[in-house]
Amino acid sequence: MSLALTPAIRDLLDSWLTHERAIKGASEATLRAYGADVTGFFAFQAEYLGGAPGPAALRGLGPRELRAWMADQRGRGVGARSLARRLSAVKGFFNWWAERDGFDATAILSLRAPKHQRRLPRPLTEDGARDMIDGVGEQDARDWVAARDIAVITLLYGCGLRISEALGLDARLIPLPEVLRIRGKGGKERELPVLPAARAAVDRYAALCPHDLAPGTPMFRGIRGGALGPRAVAKVMEKTRMQLGLPSSATPHAMRHSFATHLLNAGGDLRAIQELLGHASLSTTQAYTAVDTARLLDIYQSAHPSARKRA
Repeated sequence: MSLALTPAIRDLLDSWLTHERAIKGASEATLRAYGADVTGFFAFQAEYLGGAPGPAALRGLGPRELRAWMADQRGRGVGARSLARRLSAVKGFFNWWAERDGFDATAILSLRAPKHQRRLPRPLTEDGARDMIDGVGEQDARDWVAARDIAVITLLYGCGLRISEALGLDARLIPLPEVLRIRGKGGKERELPVLPAARAAVDRYAALCPHDLAPGTPMFRGIRGGALGPRAVAKVMEKTRMQLGLPSSATPHAMRHSFATHLLNAGGDLRAIQELLGHASLSTTQAYTAVDTARLLDIYQSAHPSARKRA
């Protein structure tokens, strides 16, 4: 696809990705996805227009060219959710470019993404979460590997960490403090209380781990001593959920959903849970929690001033 980019457009794309990394704190995985999505858009336009478009041609794109690209994507089997993500990346690039160089990108920025049904998270039950933590410890005969897997899953569920955040912890944090400072998406920092069970799980793993957990190195290690990858965690959870008869939605990220839902079920404050998860928007936190209507009414009745007044 690099042939679809003129040198000027390549420089623009690189500058935008650098901006996303430096200013917005985008992860390397996010930057790779952005780059692929925007480059794919340029590749289509090169074919559609009969040659790699330069800056002037791209600034002149209108609804016809954009709708043609979207139709091509759908024809290739790209789902509504994936197409919406790709369009978001294209809009992000053009919005940055238009602000930098002072041109009107309304034709692109006003294009609407295809509608798609939002997938609601499916947390585990409290028993399911406990069974998952116990179960991952039975998948490997090596004590240190079993202890490692228990420690990782306990952190996901006990602290509401993203898998990338748990696997990004530095060994210098052993033993875990009572409060963790985590830098999440967009460079947003938050503080998380660490449950005694999570601290104990990490301590046991550290005591058994055969690799040198020196400061400045990853806390969680793979078999050969390198950084533990997210795929390894997903695989041990996949094996465990099949044994336990848990749904396919019982993934590492589901432990984070479960953390939020179970806190709210226990009477936790939604705003406080938002801070613990590191969400910028309360609506995102609401989507993370699966609490039935009866429970929400209970929370309202016990907490809302007007409800207390009537009582």
